[in-house]
Amino acid sequence: MTNAMSTLARVDWQRITAYTINNPRQAFINAAVAYFVLRQAAKGVKTVTIYGLQHVLSTLWRTVAGGLIRHVRRTPGAGAVVQRNIAKAIKDIENSMNIDIPGETKFVSIPEHPMPDEEILAVLERRQNEAGVDWKNGRASGAVYHGGEELARLTNQAYAMFNLSNPLHPGVFPGLRRLEAEVVRMVLNLYNGSSECCGTTTSGGTESIIMAVRAHVVWGRKTRGIERPNIVVPITAHAAFDKAAEYFDIGITHVPVDQKTQRVEVKALERAIDSDTVLIVGSSATYPHGVADDLVALNDLALKHKVGFHIDSCLGSFIMPFLKEAGFPEVVCDFRLPGVTSISCDTHKYGFAPKGTSVVMYANKQLRHYQYFTIATWPGGIYASPTIAGSRCGAVIASCWAAMAKMGRDGYLQECKNIVGCRIKLQRAVEQIPELYVVGEPTSSVVAFASRWPVNIYGVMDEMKHRGWDLNPMQDPPCLHIACTRLTVPVADEFIRDLNESVVAVKANPDGYTKGSQAIYGFAATVPDSTIVDEVAQGFIDTLYAV
Repeated sequence: MTNAMSTLARVDWQRITAYTINNPRQAFINAAVAYFVLRQAAKGVKTVTIYGLQHVLSTLWRTVAGGLIRHVRRTPGAGAVVQRNIAKAIKDIENSMNIDIPGETKFVSIPEHPMPDEEILAVLERRQNEAGVDWKNGRASGAVYHGGEELARLTNQAYAMFNLSNPLHPGVFPGLRRLEAEVVRMVLNLYNGSSECCGTTTSGGTESIIMAVRAHVVWGRKTRGIERPNIVVPITAHAAFDKAAEYFDIGITHVPVDQKTQRVEVKALERAIDSDTVLIVGSSATYPHGVADDLVALNDLALKHKVGFHIDSCLGSFIMPFLKEAGFPEVVCDFRLPGVTSISCDTHKYGFAPKGTSVVMYANKQLRHYQYFTIATWPGGIYASPTIAGSRCGAVIASCWAAMAKMGRDGYLQECKNIVGCRIKLQRAVEQIPELYVVGEPTSSVVAFASRWPVNIYGVMDEMKHRGWDLNPMQDPPCLHIACTRLTVPVADEFIRDLNESVVAVKANPDGYTKGSQAIYGFAATVPDSTIVDEVAQGFIDTLYAV
């Protein structure tokens, strides 16, 4: 401070003032240029302090190289070649997914006359039994969070009872309103919420996250006058935070994680917080690696900087709250942390409710109000809705309530023991394979693993696929993960056997896996122009709607 003051004292302020008065236009230009340069320099310094010089230089290279590739793609010859390859990749995806089945009718218009019930049910049964991953026998990673046949029958009955209900009309369906309120309160209780805490149901984890971001963005604008809000998230945070940032046109800073633990680097995250930050994020646990961030440290940062703190427990859901009672190391991921302002929890994962249910929770009603949408001047009347949707499916709410009531705390505790125990068993098996290693320090139901040379991890994925397993490919670093479910528990030994055999097969022929998954994910990791990957991803989504 003393040096700065002495430097300012040596400035000839009279001369600067005289120059400004005599050359106002040039002085303004100089000031504007200086402001721009200093602002960019400040951004650059901040970026380096968050990511480190090596990462910044790597990102700069990818940005420049990506720009050059996009420029080349605009030229008639090279651009046509690239587009042909993109079109071929998309066509290959379509051919693998949209397969014509002999004798199966394609419905492209409403039938002219009513179809008989038995014919409709026959079509549905055939579609249900189309060949795919054998998820019923635990061959899928995550995807289907099955609570057992008895529970499925009960939730199906609950669904049928409330099939026509809609929470938008609480006066018509008062019992449904009660069920929804009880679902929220039961989940709040699970996450140690006080009587001041509150929440809403949503259609899934993505909507829960989007709603939490919206609430904090509106909070920042209305209470702190922030015009350009931003959020700070670990690079391992769910992509729904990026979706929210794009939807709401706000800034988002991705903070690196420790390469050993895969937990967010807390010091780097703190350096990313600025006066426009409305929310920081921690996961319990992360989707890629099943790792819980240092939530206690993030809680302290939120309190120190007076920003919101969201815990994404969509995946951890009904696993993380039972860890201690189940005999595993506890992760405090709830409202016992005073800096926590919101939490997302998927009831349709380890809560075993049907797909389409999640809960977003808040520390107080005022913050929840910022999630709502209301309009008092619409000719259709006063309109208010708690989440993105207007009309919603009441049947999934009733089914969620039924699942939670049926399972009870005892049931969820036992499932936590079984599922986390299964993950530990698989993790130890991976650790016994010299060509593989566990990524991060998993705490929940997910274990991720990568490979050592000469074994290519995506080749292992293809070999496992040949053996009937559907694993999830990750990137940065390249690895695979399996999210253990109730269905994984009885087939853990089969998984371990097939994984060992797959590694042996890939090691014996390392050059035989240059196509398939390695071609796709290797390309995605190395191509500097991410818009090429975006186009292929968009083509994949288009294929989902191809008849």
